[in-house]
Amino acid sequence: MRKLLACLLLLCLTLPCATAEEPEEELYIEVEDVMLDEDGNEIPEESEPVSIFEEDGSILLTMTFTGDFTIGKSTGRDRFDYFGDELAQHDGDINYTMDNMRAILQADDMTLVNFEGTLTNSTYIPANKKENHFLFSAPPEWASILPDNGIECASLENNHVMDHGEEAYEDTKAALREAGVVYSNSTEMGVYTCKGIDICMLSYLCIDRYDKSVGGYATLYDKVAADIRAAKELYPIVIASFHWGNEKDYFPTERQIRMGRLAVDSGADLVIGHHSHRMNPIECYKGVYICYSLGNFCFAGHKKPDDMTSFVFQTRFRERNGEITNEGFRIIPIRISSLEKRNDFIPTPLEKAEHIDSVLTTLKQATRDAGKKKATTLTYAVETYPLTWEN
Repeated sequence: MRKLLACLLLLCLTLPCATAEEPEEELYIEVEDVMLDEDGNEIPEESEPVSIFEEDGSILLTMTFTGDFTIGKSTGRDRFDYFGDELAQHDGDINYTMDNMRAILQADDMTLVNFEGTLTNSTYIPANKKENHFLFSAPPEWASILPDNGIECASLENNHVMDHGEEAYEDTKAALREAGVVYSNSTEMGVYTCKGIDICMLSYLCIDRYDKSVGGYATLYDKVAADIRAAKELYPIVIASFHWGNEKDYFPTERQIRMGRLAVDSGADLVIGHHSHRMNPIECYKGVYICYSLGNFCFAGHKKPDDMTSFVFQTRFRERNGEITNEGFRIIPIRISSLEKRNDFIPTPLEKAEHIDSVLTTLKQATRDAGKKKATTLTYAVETYPLTWEN
């Protein structure tokens, strides 16, 4: 039984004033099983901490991965602010975009998105970008859209993070840091700790035509292998993200396949890809999943893309006695809009069986189409795409 000693200091309002010879009376109230604060409000007992351990003593981590996450307006040759127009219809609340995904993203242990754009107030356009059709930017304070909706991590290696130059890129990183979002790029690894386990993230741009000086495949094979090996010496889980491939392609190129498998051979525990704006098949190479493209997610770059279907990838890792094992995956087929006739930037899980089947059919057909080209045969393509966890 606890006792709370509540001293009433304002007795003068209800009792005669104390004299110099009479010290102020202190009233003590005994309270059973309840604690009150100084204002007399009950202080709830601290709840028992939720255990991070499963019944068998292991630790289970559930992680979510999405494709392109682009918000804000375009100041390129194709100037538009589709996002701003839609935002105005939702009272300026940017979190409306996650209305149909928030519960899923907040229920996992970590979510990683490809943040494609900038968080800056700068209007500067670099010389090498002046002819670009699309240049994306959003106010730095909009970084809150990520943590507010259960998104803890972001990949910052893509062909739009430099849309407004180096200073704007620094603005973007600063905004994410202030919001508590862990980011990674080709020179800065991101480390997110969950349930006491460190998860290391590395990100790379592998599109030769966008960065002939440092971002092409030829210059990255050695770097990627070395980076991953070094990271694996320090962290139990290493995730490599790649912005690669050809836009609107439903299956990877030979160089993507080589790079993805190289990442696994070097120690990566998962490979995540994006850029094509289309979903691509998944391989399971040496027990490690390679997601060649997760397509789009929350994508303000187009009012109505040709294909508005995609999927969210979830996987689980288990730690037991210092060993990490992969516990399978599932996909969540989505439409990147809650509407049929336009993109409102609200990714929405598909519910109708025929819509879900269409996603599964697209992935399987893409595997067959890749196989028609000897150089891009997906030898290790998964045979099924589970929609639920097996256990």
